Amino acid sequence: MSRNAQLVGWSLFILSALSYIADAVHIGDMISLLASLLFLFACVVFVYPILRSGPTR
Repeated sequence: MSRNAQLVGWSLFILSALSYIADAVHIGDMISLLASLLFLFACVVFVYPILRSGPTR
């Protein structure tokens, strides 16, 4: 899979995590907020090596 396709996919996961966080804050659910923050952190952990590797040729 190409680097760009991976970045698009992970960007969508990050947007999902951010929307889950916004919803959890809106309804005041701490369990959902913590789970959403963990999901966001996991997404960032997976994206970091892709970004660090630089563009492929």
